[in-house]
Amino acid sequence: MKKISFAIFIVLTTIFIGSCEKDDICVNANTPLLVITFYDSNDTEVSKAVPSLRVGGIDNEFTVNTIADRTSLDSIGLPLKTNDVTTSFAFIKDSEDNDEDLEIGNVDVITFNYEVIEEFNSRACGFIANYGMLTATLQSDSDEWIQDIVITDTLVKNQAATHVKIYH
Repeated sequence: MKKISFAIFIVLTTIFIGSCEKDDICVNANTPLLVITFYDSNDTEVSKAVPSLRVGGIDNEFTVNTIADRTSLDSIGLPLKTNDVTTSFAFIKDSEDNDEDLEIGNVDVITFNYEVIEEFNSRACGFIANYGMLTATLQSDSDEWIQDIVITDTLVKNQAATHVKIYH
């Protein structure tokens, strides 16, 4: 009797495992980040870190969790909204808090416009969003630290390459 029960268990286990499809497991199906690299405006071939950089989202939660806050970075990845066609960020150079916990530093605001392109990945992962027709607009102010913005790839599908170059 034990041999028959064990045999039935083996057969049922084999059928159960065999019925799973490859699409039932989702691996690396993430919406790509917008990759921005900062460059020296005097020598446009040399990347240049932004001292004490803080990046905050506008019209959503301010904190961007894809980069370390107030660090000197020459390249960052930012999430774009998937339910909208525009996302704005405050880029703060030399960021710090004063005695009243108010942000000080030089703030420049960039608005990214794009179209959302949904791509079916698999049954397990569903859809991911890519972004096409990317453009950027720098909000004008009296003390801009960002000198120029160049879109190097208008299609945000791969986060292994730079999409935007910012010169400062």
